Amino acid sequence: MTATVSTAPAKGSVLNFGLGPAEIASIVARLIAEGKAIQDNVAAQADPTFDNVIAQLAMRESEQSAEYGLVTFLQNVSTDKDVRDASMAAEEKLNAFEIESRMREDVYKVVRAVFDNADEMARLGPEDRRLVEKLELDYRRNGLALGKAERERLGGIRKRLSELSILFSRNVNEGDGHEAFTREELAGLPDDYFEGRPTTVVDGVEKYAVTTKYPDLIPAMKLAQREDTRRRLLYAEETRCPDNIPILQEAVRLRLEAARLLGYKTHAEFVLEVNMAKHPDAVLEFEHDLRARLSVLSDREVRELEPLKRADKEAAGEPYEGLFIWDFRYYANLVKERKHNVSDEVTKQYFPMKEVTRGILDMYQEMLGLRFVRVDSPPVWHADVEMYEVWEAEGDAFVGHFYLDLYPRENKYNHAAVWPIRPGFVRADGSREYPVAAMVANFPKPTQSAPALLKHSDAVTLLHELGHVFHGICSVTKWGRFHGTNVEGDFVEAPSQMLENWGWEPAVLRRFAVHHRTGEPIPEDLVERLVAAKNEGSGMFNLRQVFFGLYDLALHNTEDGDVDVKEAYRRLREEICNFKNDSADTWGAATFGHLLGGYDGQYAGYMWSEVFSADMYESRFKRDGVTNPLTGLDYRREILRPGGSRDAMVSLERFLGRKPNNKAFLHSIGLDAE
Repeated sequence: MTATVSTAPAKGSVLNFGLGPAEIASIVARLIAEGKAIQDNVAAQADPTFDNVIAQLAMRESEQSAEYGLVTFLQNVSTDKDVRDASMAAEEKLNAFEIESRMREDVYKVVRAVFDNADEMARLGPEDRRLVEKLELDYRRNGLALGKAERERLGGIRKRLSELSILFSRNVNEGDGHEAFTREELAGLPDDYFEGRPTTVVDGVEKYAVTTKYPDLIPAMKLAQREDTRRRLLYAEETRCPDNIPILQEAVRLRLEAARLLGYKTHAEFVLEVNMAKHPDAVLEFEHDLRARLSVLSDREVRELEPLKRADKEAAGEPYEGLFIWDFRYYANLVKERKHNVSDEVTKQYFPMKEVTRGILDMYQEMLGLRFVRVDSPPVWHADVEMYEVWEAEGDAFVGHFYLDLYPRENKYNHAAVWPIRPGFVRADGSREYPVAAMVANFPKPTQSAPALLKHSDAVTLLHELGHVFHGICSVTKWGRFHGTNVEGDFVEAPSQMLENWGWEPAVLRRFAVHHRTGEPIPEDLVERLVAAKNEGSGMFNLRQVFFGLYDLALHNTEDGDVDVKEAYRRLREEICNFKNDSADTWGAATFGHLLGGYDGQYAGYMWSEVFSADMYESRFKRDGVTNPLTGLDYRREILRPGGSRDAMVSLERFLGRKPNNKAFLHSIGLDAE
């Protein structure tokens, strides 16, 4: 069921990504003016009802969201610096207006009047009633129950935090580190790593430029045989964006002050109130329990790595001083290659980007009952970008569309993420607005000798991120604020994490893993070795996630704010991950974008949601068949379709047929539940 091709996008569904700075500024001014007018009108209602207050506010949010999403998205992908700057300025102005809007006492007064009107609330359907409850809670969490002086201070804090978030993101996107190495210093890297790579001549010696972008950084950290090369490159990564350390330090202090103003002990307590976990104590218990369990695995794994490095140091005539942070990926990969004979360089020959993307999209079409149509010559922001329409597999019902921007370039967002640019919702006239999502990644580009080739881990990332795309595309809600991934923060990742499992299913891999030259399918024994190697290093890799979660809480679950963000990062990483820092002054927290990108106080949600994702996979898909369309449609109906229009726990229990538990998760990483 390969995606077909259309010569033009579906009518009425296209966004204009060709905006210039003046157009962006004009849109921002209009959105703010229209928003203020609606809020003024709502606040003036003498007899507040759902229709003349709540629906008006929610419709404004839904209808403006596409333009808001568009003008703020461009900073991550545009090749024009003026456009990126205008997009950042737009986000700052729009965020400031939203903060100001949420502080309007006159608007809260009429929202509260509807909330307190038992007769009005009784006549509402479940999603409308949830909308009223969430709006009222939002206003209270934004300080509308505070006195005037406290409200004004809280508003100032929120505006400053918005500014800091934008600055932090910009520094990460534009602040790549660079190093130059000779070919000998990059021993262990494959020939295609050097194809098209810029070179310089220093003192008569040719050197290759290596950046801290993922397609450069990760292969070098996994394959470069010389320890000093790995050390220098990690140093380049962990000493970029120095301005982000004081930004993060200020953000931590301001978040605590805001939480205290609202009556919470810590920022994490404030954040987690609206998550599935509800309180930091539950998260800390989860993290510390997991750390103890994983440490048993990790200690055993580290003992396997140590002899390898000892032998390397002995061969070089150098003393062994332990395993350092820059050794983590290299020796973990070496163990995997030797124990399971799995090499990224061999494996990637069977994962050409074109075939992998086709195969994964085909699988999602079948599983979710959809049909994808690739748009020919689409109106996009860069020539590399592909645009797809999404239709129901049966009938002619349009569902939405998505974009794929998969290759790195200068000044582009340098990780992998999905932007839900436009939510789906029901317009005032009863017609439906359709969702738009964009996946942005940085997978290896084609070279002169080969097409774009993915590591197996890249294919798993593609499965994960497309999971976010289809969470948005398949969601059907009345209001935009509940659409797609607008769920509890510690459930956002669960659907995508669950779909990563398809990357380890032999039957699935054989559908799209073919040699890029011969077209031969991936050998069965290689698939078996890949699957056997899945949990290799799981203790170390999952402890790294525990470290990020506990570091986040170390910053955001403090009652006095007296934490050194740079020192805490180095100290906790060494304590938890069991790999040493050296004496060099580094600041790895400066590129921990999640802490200024919406995961503050809740990064542990990644691991928390892993529990639910494993349960969904093992209990339904593994049992019924991973490509079973009936299970896929059930998943679409109970998990994806509702979005945030009901509690995530309700969706989980309906899909599972019971309450979730952690047995499948522990089993999936090589541990047994007690």
